[in-house]
Amino acid sequence: MRSFLVFSFLSICGVVAHSTPPSSSFWVSSNNRQHPISLDDPNVDNVDILTGSQFHGLKTFGSLPYVNCFSDEEAASKKYDIAILGAPFDTAVTGRPGARYGPTGIRVGSQRLAGFDFYTDEDALHDWATIVDCGDATLTWLDNTVAFKQLDKAHRVISGRPTANDTVAAVPRILMLGGDHSTTLSALRSTYRRWGQVSVIHFDSHIDTWNPDVLGGDISRYAGINHGTFLHIAHEEGLIRNTSIHAGLRAPINKRSDRANDKRCGFTVITARDIDKHGIDWIISTIKRRVGDSRVYISVDIDVLDPAFAPGTGTSEPGGWSTRELLTIIDGLRGLSVVGADVVEVSPAYDNNGETTVLAAAQVGLSLLSLMVAKPVRD
Repeated sequence: MRSFLVFSFLSICGVVAHSTPPSSSFWVSSNNRQHPISLDDPNVDNVDILTGSQFHGLKTFGSLPYVNCFSDEEAASKKYDIAILGAPFDTAVTGRPGARYGPTGIRVGSQRLAGFDFYTDEDALHDWATIVDCGDATLTWLDNTVAFKQLDKAHRVISGRPTANDTVAAVPRILMLGGDHSTTLSALRSTYRRWGQVSVIHFDSHIDTWNPDVLGGDISRYAGINHGTFLHIAHEEGLIRNTSIHAGLRAPINKRSDRANDKRCGFTVITARDIDKHGIDWIISTIKRRVGDSRVYISVDIDVLDPAFAPGTGTSEPGGWSTRELLTIIDGLRGLSVVGADVVEVSPAYDNNGETTVLAAAQVGLSLLSLMVAKPVRD
């Protein structure tokens, strides 16, 4: 009876429930602003398919332009001041593998990066610096020795190009997306070639200055070059200054002598719990005081964050910093002469459905780029 009454009411009002509007432009709003739902729309040529969305085209960091920086011809016509370089490598780890997929994961996490920073009102991706994504270096996973040579060369080529704005900066700087932390050794070799020795600001839960004799080298010389020894090797090669600093450390050491070796490699330490004792401002001022006016390389192992904020990594350590705390510290380093940086040890396979880790890593990458843009560095 109720159905009959409803049908009768619709019939009286002249409405046939199952019919479709006769016009091909149905569901157009009263102000006629909505595009007609039609395949023969005469205005289809005016539809914009190039701008207005960061979810289009190839996945680059922050939807930046892609440039094949390894091609002399393409790099000559598309100069840049800062380059994004992926290092898909994870065969020098002592924990879980998977960081070879980090560069792709970070780029996916960066799709939302657009517009002006809420805190600074700046758009670092579209400022004075021409920033491009060079894609990933070609790295074999069958022989680490060859892979390191490939990454050394990739850094050397990309940093050797002329800049887009040579009156501001003459040497391109690189933000590397890892990849396990051993890839930072190639980056430090590159910065030494272009800039000389640098102070390293190392955000991590581990010291990564282990002597190869303690970690891997007792197996073979080949195994001694890994993601826990690269800073020791960088010191032995003379790439870094004795004004370097760790921030966020909390993981166990293998031997008590590891502390003495860490100091010999030029590092001092800010622990994860120092944020509770002294606060963020103290951490920022301590880092700045340590590196002084030297040129700086910033390396961020995503496991500096607590696993609650970055589960997608190979060697998680409980008791770390929050994403907000880390970003506040990095942003507080504005004014330093940052000549290179990286975000490493991102393993998307261990991330969650909300992509917590890759989102955090992408935001860290943007903060590192912002530091570079805020302080141009001449050669």
